[in-house]
Amino acid sequence: MLGRLIETMTWPEAEAALRSFPVLMLPLGARTKEHGHHLPLNNDWIMAEYLTKRIMARFPVLVLPTLQYGYYPAFVEYPGSVHLKDETSQALILDIIESFTRHGCKQFYVLNTGISTLTPLRAIKKTLTKQGIGFDFSHIGLALKEAAKDIEEQEGGTHADEGETSMMLYMAPEIVRMERAQKDYHVGEKPGPLRRHQPVENGTYSPTGAWGDPTLATREKGRILTEAFIEAILKDLSAFPLE
Repeated sequence: MLGRLIETMTWPEAEAALRSFPVLMLPLGARTKEHGHHLPLNNDWIMAEYLTKRIMARFPVLVLPTLQYGYYPAFVEYPGSVHLKDETSQALILDIIESFTRHGCKQFYVLNTGISTLTPLRAIKKTLTKQGIGFDFSHIGLALKEAAKDIEEQEGGTHADEGETSMMLYMAPEIVRMERAQKDYHVGEKPGPLRRHQPVENGTYSPTGAWGDPTLATREKGRILTEAFIEAILKDLSAFPLE
């Protein structure tokens, strides 16, 4: 492993590591967020943990424990889902970062597994840039755009869909319940929060909580998407100055 987990260190060891590692990485993956009938609530946390191990094997990054809660407004109607307000999510991450800037750390990367989380992360980047602190985060939609275009067969989708389910078949097949997967995609729906019940005045009707066609998922598609995401994250990390 080129990377190190800061939680396993004593404080003197952490002090030395903060001087020797160029980037501090914060994985972000919900541990309690609905993912349809076929994926567990901790899907994003499992993804973040898997990706973190893969990144640590190839890049000298100092890693914080995975942040389990964040900004997920689209899923509040589904039991088990936890959502932090935008300002709460920003404050939480900024407080974590401040804990390390006071000891000289100046470069941070969020291994982000969500889409809605981009909203607070973009705001945080503006704040930290003004302070002269390096900050960046992964964007799974952009990272997988080209690969998904080549292999996905679904009409459309963004959540617990063909792509995400395929990735989990590759990363952690034991958690995927393919026999419960259902297509849940309706042409003409407007973007917005997923809604369990009709009529829907604002958002997208999704009785399952998924949005797309997970029945088309395969492990091979997941391998292609996962490896593409890992390469995108490594490219982001490599863009930081090696101080």
